[in-house]
Amino acid sequence: MRKLITVIAIIFTVVAIIFSVLPMDTMAFLPIGLALVLSLLLLKKSEAAQKMIPKALLFVCALCSVFVLGKTLFIKDEVEVDQKFEQQKMETKQEAKKELEEIEGLE
Repeated sequence: MRKLITVIAIIFTVVAIIFSVLPMDTMAFLPIGLALVLSLLLLKKSEAAQKMIPKALLFVCALCSVFVLGKTLFIKDEVEVDQKFEQQKMETKQEAKKELEEIEGLE
């Protein structure tokens, strides 16, 4: 049972690291929470000599949660208006209107 929990905790910890790096915001807390719970359960079921892996997993999960929380609080998502694109869009509209007027004038 301990080996199964260890494998699952490691898998969720790796997924938590991946989700932390990707721009998934608070969705990364789901695998982090599962990895934390499994690591705590593993820590409880381990003997004194076997507690190194659960402690390492808890440390990595804590770092991931701090990283995700920092990204969520301090990095703002801003959409910048691209003036060049807007100008090209207006020019394209004007050209399309001129072409339609020319086509209507030919008929």
